[in-house]
Amino acid sequence: LTAKNIQCMRTLLNLAHCHGAVLGTSWQLVLATLQHLVWILGLKPGIGGALKPGRAVEGPSTVLTTAVMTDLPVISNVLSRLFESSQYLDDVSLHHLINALCSLSLEAMEMAFGNNKEPSLFAVAKLLETGLVNMDRIEILWRPLTGHLLEKVCQHPNSRMREWGAEALTALIKAGLAYKHDPPLALNLRLQLLLLNPLKELSNVLHADIRQKQLECVLQILQSQDDCLGPGWPLVLGVIGAIRNDQGESLIRTAFQCLQLVVTDFLPTMPCTCLQIVVEVAGSFGLQNQELNISLTSIGLLWNISDYFFQRGEAITQELEREEEVLQKQAQEKGETLNRPFHPAPPFDCLWLCLYAKLGELCVDPRPAVRKSAGQTMFSTIAAHGTLLQHPTWHIVVWKVLFQLLDCVRTASTTADKEKIESGGGNILIHHSRDTAEKQWAETWVLTLAGVARIFNTRRYLLQQLGDFFEAWEVLLDHIQSAALSKNNEVSLAALKSFQEILQIVTPVKDSDKAGDALATMVLVDPLSASGPGRPLVRSDSLVERLTRYNGAELQAPPPGEESALEDSTLWWSAWNTWYRTGTESTRPPSGPTEKLSFIPSQPFLTALIQIFPALYQHIKANFSMEDLKKLGVILHGAVSVPISSDASPFILPSYTEATLTSLQEAVLTALDVLQKAICVGPENLQVMYPAIFEQLLLFVEFSCKPPQYGRMETKHVANAKYNQAEWVALNYVPFAERSLEVVVDMYQKTACHKAVINEKVLQNIIKTLKTPLGLKYACPSESTWKLAVASLLKVLSIGLPVARQHSSSGKFDTMWPELANAFEDFLFTKSTPPDNVSIQEFQKNEAIDVEVVQLISTEILPFANFIPKDFVAQIMTMLNRGSIHSQAPSFTEAEIDVRMREDFSKVCFETLLQFSFSNKVSTPQEGYISRMALSVLLKRSQDVLRRYVEDERLSGRCPLPRQQVTEIIFVLKAVSTLMDSLKKTQPENVDGNTWTQVIALYPTLVECVTCSSSEVSSALKEALGPFKDFMQPPVSKVQNGES
Repeated sequence: LTAKNIQCMRTLLNLAHCHGAVLGTSWQLVLATLQHLVWILGLKPGIGGALKPGRAVEGPSTVLTTAVMTDLPVISNVLSRLFESSQYLDDVSLHHLINALCSLSLEAMEMAFGNNKEPSLFAVAKLLETGLVNMDRIEILWRPLTGHLLEKVCQHPNSRMREWGAEALTALIKAGLAYKHDPPLALNLRLQLLLLNPLKELSNVLHADIRQKQLECVLQILQSQDDCLGPGWPLVLGVIGAIRNDQGESLIRTAFQCLQLVVTDFLPTMPCTCLQIVVEVAGSFGLQNQELNISLTSIGLLWNISDYFFQRGEAITQELEREEEVLQKQAQEKGETLNRPFHPAPPFDCLWLCLYAKLGELCVDPRPAVRKSAGQTMFSTIAAHGTLLQHPTWHIVVWKVLFQLLDCVRTASTTADKEKIESGGGNILIHHSRDTAEKQWAETWVLTLAGVARIFNTRRYLLQQLGDFFEAWEVLLDHIQSAALSKNNEVSLAALKSFQEILQIVTPVKDSDKAGDALATMVLVDPLSASGPGRPLVRSDSLVERLTRYNGAELQAPPPGEESALEDSTLWWSAWNTWYRTGTESTRPPSGPTEKLSFIPSQPFLTALIQIFPALYQHIKANFSMEDLKKLGVILHGAVSVPISSDASPFILPSYTEATLTSLQEAVLTALDVLQKAICVGPENLQVMYPAIFEQLLLFVEFSCKPPQYGRMETKHVANAKYNQAEWVALNYVPFAERSLEVVVDMYQKTACHKAVINEKVLQNIIKTLKTPLGLKYACPSESTWKLAVASLLKVLSIGLPVARQHSSSGKFDTMWPELANAFEDFLFTKSTPPDNVSIQEFQKNEAIDVEVVQLISTEILPFANFIPKDFVAQIMTMLNRGSIHSQAPSFTEAEIDVRMREDFSKVCFETLLQFSFSNKVSTPQEGYISRMALSVLLKRSQDVLRRYVEDERLSGRCPLPRQQVTEIIFVLKAVSTLMDSLKKTQPENVDGNTWTQVIALYPTLVECVTCSSSEVSSALKEALGPFKDFMQPPVSKVQNGES
């Protein structure tokens, strides 16, 4: 490069400098030459487009003399001045210069295609420089300048070229915004949008480096131009929100830093019409799937935004309404209708609805953490700020936000994948309750349903004033039902909790208590503000107090006249139908014999289900019919019959020694108790329900000996392997059956005289049910069962027998007597043998129970024989006769024999026979039949005992007879002497001739006993033979034909 070359260049530069205005299209030649010079000199563009000498000169190895080296700075200076002086060109000449630069740039770009050498950046740098010095008339050159940079340079495949294109464009935009225009930008809306538009257009370029430059530019604009952006906010927000999942993490992070800056610092300075866009943008960051932490933090931003809405509510409302009027007017002039989302709700409400809708979208995100966080935020926001909404807007919240969300969640949950999710990198463990997509969706379903139910509970007075509250109630109940019947235990149990909540069984918490909780529920995971600019995200302190003031009145008593609406019976009957359908479906046993995979509801679920009934019943008792009671009975029976899974049994089943009820069984008895109490204090017509309740309880009593079946399911595998089936059942159903029996006795004592109880043969049914445990006696699964059965029978009879006697003529108890006789017989002469390990004391206790039964017969039944069917009395007599003969179990040892002979029992039977064999009060022949019957039985019995004794005495030789046989003979002899005394005192005409014959027939047998060896027997015999002297008299002489 010689001095002449340099001379040439100087001349050309001066020419362009002085006569730029007349060059016109010749600029093309001048600029091409200058570009060549720059390339030779190795000048590189720097900040603002000015050229500086580069480090090493690439391309041809240019040899520069020292003289040239000293001229270099001068030339680069003159070059810069040439473009600075473009500010003095007229508009046309300036356009020529711009056009020439653009076509030069196009040439350079074409050369850079497919060529990895350093491209020529001269034209781009000079376009930037020209733009910067012509800021005062920027409108003239802005479109061609930015159009070329946007459409051509920024899209170029060569990264260096692209980078400079973006650099030039963003530098021009920043300078344009910073320049003091006249009039100022804040007043010149058109210019502001013109300057910002290319920034937005950059979003269409797919290259990541361009997007990075664009976002850096936005950050710088925010930090410097915040207060005068005004109408430019939608464009800026549009740029921030233009995120795509294929952009990669770092770009999304940068964009999110911009958004955080906006939310923490600039919400008050932007027009209120932009707030909706801020919500949209924050939502789009929640939905992106590149960076989970950003999604979670953006949900936190939405919470902060809602806070801002709450604090600045009045100001925002006024501004939005002003804006709305303007838009309305414009729309009317054009003859169009105003089109905005959630119209016709007021504009401020629409802002809230957009926020709720965006959170609703996030609640069905594929990622469980996002769903959970969004759900908590959404329900906390509605709880905290829902009071700001106009009344009619709630209609949209319920139908468009809440129910729509429930529908989406239900669909997603029911179709979710059941495949196990493997733990990510091996070092992150997923808990087994969350290791499939289905289980993760179940959690979302639980949260969503609980949130909606809570809103229905806390805002009930408000929602009931909406016209279609009943329809909404039905839809909510439908959601509760489908969740309760889902095959996931967590979901089904939570559904019942929500059911309890909307029935207001669970007392609603005031919202003011919740405002603090809402803070707690919103945990921001790794707020990025730590790394980015702006303040960290915190709620204002005074908010909790403000909420308390705002919501204090929300849950107090409703205005007068609304109580009735609350008690609206259609709502409660609708709830009853839901409860009934849920109960029927969930307790229906599987139909097939071996449905291995059939779903069995858990105990906590069934308990919660049954616990809902008492509270529900309070609202529907006025019209609760027999039909409904039957429905309830089916569900109660079904629920109690459901087996327990073997995993849960150690936690639910009481240990072998404890006789406690499971909470489900408690709940079932409580439900029946509530009914019984209501009938007790209710009107007369309710009392027809008593027999049905007895029937239900007696079914439960049967469980003690015959546990219920659950379909055709084998319940062995359900119990712990170490128990066999019978033991397992005893462990579970005996306490329940026994408690049911206690309830039956208690209830019968109160209701024995009620018409319905008499007509429906309740006493007979009780006896029939008790017959099973009484007959099984020692064979009952639990010893306590038969003992309780006897005690219960005695209690029931002491109340029931007088009633039965009273109604003896009506025939209502006729079928009861045979049942009672069979029950006595099955119990007193049981076929089961006592277990070998029963101690003597135990045996005596058991015998005392038998004695009690006979005593009941002697005090409550036989004295009133004339009111009792004869067949029954005959059965009783036969039984007493059988009892008065010593019965002995074959397996006793000699030492035990005395005790084990049921001696007391025999004695009581005998005494009873004796007592009734003879009655002084016989006034009519009908009344005497019991005496005759007893007497005949007693005499026959005495005859048998005496004969046997004589026989045994003869055979035993010197050996004394067993103790109990001696006792028995003494007892019989005493009885005979008593009998003789009684006969003597009676009017002769009252004693049947047949009886005398039997009495006299005893004499020869007594005489045979005289040879006995026992002194005790001898003295008793003496007493028995004594009275016979009164029957000894000379034979009466017969008078024949008048002669003696």
